[in-house]
Amino acid sequence: MTQPASRTAEIRKIAKAADGRAEKMLADLLRDLFSIEARNVAINQDQYSLNSLNGFFDTGEGEFFFKFHQEEGEEAMSGEYYRADILARAGLPVDQPLLMSVLPGEQILVYRRRSDPRFSDVLRTLDLKDDPAARAKAVEAERRLNEAVLKVYLETLHGVTPKQVAAEPVHRLFYERLIDPPTGIYPGGRLANFYVDKTFDLPDMTLDWQTLSGLRFCVNGIAYRDSLAALFDEAHERLNPAKLADAGGVTAHGDAHNANVWYEDDGSDARLSFFDPAFAGENIPTLLAEVKTTFHNILAHPFWLYDPALAAKSYSASATLDGNLLRITTSYEPSAVRRDLLAVKGEAMWRPLLAALKARNMLPADWRRVVRLGLFLCPTLVMNLRAGATRHNPVSSLIGLSSAVMAGSEPVEGEDALTRFFDAIDPDRG
Repeated sequence: MTQPASRTAEIRKIAKAADGRAEKMLADLLRDLFSIEARNVAINQDQYSLNSLNGFFDTGEGEFFFKFHQEEGEEAMSGEYYRADILARAGLPVDQPLLMSVLPGEQILVYRRRSDPRFSDVLRTLDLKDDPAARAKAVEAERRLNEAVLKVYLETLHGVTPKQVAAEPVHRLFYERLIDPPTGIYPGGRLANFYVDKTFDLPDMTLDWQTLSGLRFCVNGIAYRDSLAALFDEAHERLNPAKLADAGGVTAHGDAHNANVWYEDDGSDARLSFFDPAFAGENIPTLLAEVKTTFHNILAHPFWLYDPALAAKSYSASATLDGNLLRITTSYEPSAVRRDLLAVKGEAMWRPLLAALKARNMLPADWRRVVRLGLFLCPTLVMNLRAGATRHNPVSSLIGLSSAVMAGSEPVEGEDALTRFFDAIDPDRG
């Protein structure tokens, strides 16, 4: 059966031309869906909108903000977008849309326009220039949000069936980007489109996918166990929704990266609240619930994922081949605010959540692998990391591929920052 054309996909595609056609199409979409006359439609050129589009318009009723997430082939995927009321009912701080469409290919949210910055913009400012007082305020806001979210997780944690898990749209961010959803063929989807049989331009060398995917990485002297191919294969096996019911499910946003979080600063204090709950659910696999926030709000920064050109100016990266080992040297390192956020994510979220799972006999023995594989898929399948394919250059591509491997793989020996993080949140330690 032929799937209906996606109007949001067409708008997102045409918006890249910045010639005014997409704005007119958006106005038509808003009229058709909500019977409103949108004026002064403006689409944001937003580095964080890797799979979505957002912007502003006004009507006789005031000023508004719109956003939609658009996944290629979404009409054939599992789950339903935008169950915004789920989060509010659970007690999470979430900005409720004034208007919402969940029609396949026409899914969009409309909010009253706010003057608050997104948390992503606040943190980018701190990446560029550290301000200890502003950093402390932002990190404390993050801690309180994690505490509020954890409370909901613990209240909603429950046993789930594979069928319930499979119905959640969050898998569009992970498993369904590895396969061709209509057929289940692996490798398919973004993995095939982005990488398989492609050529990779890295600093001082060019490698084909067959060669690159079979190499192990050694980053700044630390060798990692798993190749890219091994990590994708293991993710395809272990992150299959049918195998993710073993740690139960929770009510979660599912995609709370900081471009989906408002930062409300009253001067002495700051608060965070969610919006754009495209992947919200009540049976989200517990071990996936915080994966996107951990990677995209912390490990994806500074710059290399969202600002590749700036990353190339800020950091160096080089590689040499040594048999089946790709030896990488890079000056990239996390900023002070990202290090603080990682510590908070461990202390206020992951450690107590894992301890609760263990106490309820719901913690799989391989929980580290599940979390690491989810972290690995975040950068590799959110956008194409190949230099020249979209925004990436050879330096940012190498940093990105290295960061993905370091997230997904344990070191062969010794430890790195993520090994220490996982040891710190392990309920069987300390």
